[in-house]
Amino acid sequence: MDTKIDMKKAVAELIGTFTFFLIGFMAILSQNVFTPPGNLVVIAFGFGFGLFAAIQISGAISGGHFNPAVTIAAVLDKRLDAMNGAAYIVAQLIGGIGAALVVMFLFNQAAVKSTETLPGGGIDDARAVVIEAIFTAFFLLVILTSTKKAPTQAAFAIPLTLMVIHFAIVPFTGSSVNPARSIASAVVGGDLTSLWVYIVGPVIGCIIGWAIYRFAVAEPAAA
Repeated sequence: MDTKIDMKKAVAELIGTFTFFLIGFMAILSQNVFTPPGNLVVIAFGFGFGLFAAIQISGAISGGHFNPAVTIAAVLDKRLDAMNGAAYIVAQLIGGIGAALVVMFLFNQAAVKSTETLPGGGIDDARAVVIEAIFTAFFLLVILTSTKKAPTQAAFAIPLTLMVIHFAIVPFTGSSVNPARSIASAVVGGDLTSLWVYIVGPVIGCIIGWAIYRFAVAEPAAA
């Protein structure tokens, strides 16, 4: 049977990603204006509740990935076919870049650049890859487990997990765990410095998270 791209789901991913990232980007900008610069609480809550809002808008349609790492894990777990997985990732990139372009339109390119994820706190690129991989694996374990075993709680568990991850690693990597999030701000912000960290780390992490889920958490397949 030929697999067809479900455009409604792809568009839902685009809209949800746009919503998620725009709220997160604006949270970064707002904490620079209204609180002492570097306020971690504003950033963590901005991205956590941004994801929550996006899930409420699009989750019932597309499953609410908004993250290529989540989509790759869904394909590996056979919850989504590869063709629609590719469509999801393209939609996520378009939605993310669209959100960054809105920030540039409202403010300027420097504002977008300030939302980029970059290693900090004495962390070099190599260690940033490890941090991003580990915390993406944690994130994917929560996503894969909650959506399968406790779907009614997933809409709350997933954003809360992202919020906690931001509390833990923003000072060290900027906290991406999402290649589309980093690509959007880097491309529109005009600075590709260390972007590879936020592609390689989350992709490795999603594969590790899926492998742990499949072999240690998921129910064994029926004989």
